[in-house]
Amino acid sequence: MIQQGTSAHLDILPEAGVVSPSMSTREEMERIELLQGTLDLLILRTLQLGPMHGHAIAKAIEFRSDEVLQVEQGSLYPALHRLIKRRWISAKEGTSENNRRAKFYALTFRGRRQLTVETSKWDKLARAIAQILRPGEQEEA
Repeated sequence: MIQQGTSAHLDILPEAGVVSPSMSTREEMERIELLQGTLDLLILRTLQLGPMHGHAIAKAIEFRSDEVLQVEQGSLYPALHRLIKRRWISAKEGTSENNRRAKFYALTFRGRRQLTVETSKWDKLARAIAQILRPGEQEEA
């Protein structure tokens, strides 16, 4: 899942709100780019809720993270194509809620299995990082 040195533009916003195209240097420095596999995992988990078009996926991730995470289109669509290529998701033409043509993405059987695998890897990674960042707290819990 995690490829060393590879990142996607999944922003962690310094505070709730939208990052403007004309970010200051300070704002740019506060952005955190997450590893590519993280975005893939978030997309798979989001599609577990049901088929969605790209914009809805990005908004769902933003909403479910209390507007801390913001997915840029330049990262979302390459990730969706990557997941289609791996056959973890499928795409089908449809009509969006505002009556526009859109591609709807859905989790496949392989994608459901992979979501379980990737979630397990994420949990293991998160525990390992927590052990380093907060030594001693793990034994108390």
